[in-house]
Amino acid sequence: MSTDSLLRIESLCLHFHQRYGVFKQHKTTIKAVDGVSLTIHPGETLGLVGESGCGKSSLGKALLNLHTPTGGSVYFRERRLTGLSNREWRSLRPHMQMVFQDPFESLNPRHTISHILEEPLIVHRCGGPAERQRRVQELLDVVGLSSDALNKYPHEFSGGQRQRIGIARAIALEPELLICDEAVSALDVSVQAQILNLLLEIQQRMHLSMLFISHDLSVVRHVSDRVAVMYKGKLVEVGDANTLCEQPAHPYTRALLNAVPSFGKHWAGNDTVRGELSTQDAIAGCAFAPRCPKAQPHCLQQEPELELRSEDSGVRVACHYPL
Repeated sequence: MSTDSLLRIESLCLHFHQRYGVFKQHKTTIKAVDGVSLTIHPGETLGLVGESGCGKSSLGKALLNLHTPTGGSVYFRERRLTGLSNREWRSLRPHMQMVFQDPFESLNPRHTISHILEEPLIVHRCGGPAERQRRVQELLDVVGLSSDALNKYPHEFSGGQRQRIGIARAIALEPELLICDEAVSALDVSVQAQILNLLLEIQQRMHLSMLFISHDLSVVRHVSDRVAVMYKGKLVEVGDANTLCEQPAHPYTRALLNAVPSFGKHWAGNDTVRGELSTQDAIAGCAFAPRCPKAQPHCLQQEPELELRSEDSGVRVACHYPL
């Protein structure tokens, strides 16, 4: 894995403005992504984990300009992406692709698998008809599907097979970065393992970098080199996957790990998190403080910075009283 950055994110923000009330007279701002800074290296898998509603999927979509960021910058191979026109983005699409959560919703039900896989090749003018058909067959081979699939429609496949088709479409243009947005969460556990192994095989074959978004830390640890933990639009801990899972520094990370039986046995004591994640509550200090079992009055007043805990661990944590 190279130490150079493939993707660099600096203070990225994505805020949504909503109106509510009988006459929509009130206005609120949802800070889905709020000042996130991250780096993804060539060949690296970065896991992004957190509860539903924490902003991780919004971050993934903002990186590809599927949601337009409201602040900060994104750089791909040191080229600034934020603020580019649609025409400029078109030339970058082959290098950055996404595998979506729902493999049925992300595939057009009116198109055959042959058309679905050939479409990105047509859009980006890759070869002639015969060459494109050869590439489509290659893609099916890579994801473990037979040529019988070519003239079928998405509804004729199982969830795992549809996700294989979604992966085939995502790698059709040989991207350098693959963003997997909850790519296995809609699948049965046995099928999840097959898709995870397929993604790892494709990554090694194509030397891909991956941003793997999930709410399941056990899955994230299995596929990731590093892990970033997100809460209410902010990063609370970032570090090596094994170090972070064995020695979590942030109370929220420990709470997530305790929710996984195989991890939770490592720690004892009262680490119970209070309440549920809410996008409405806003305080001056740490966003996690109202739910944190370790919170002190100081936590409610001053927001912690994401700082390096130690040179040896390489873990960065945003907490006034790290564990």
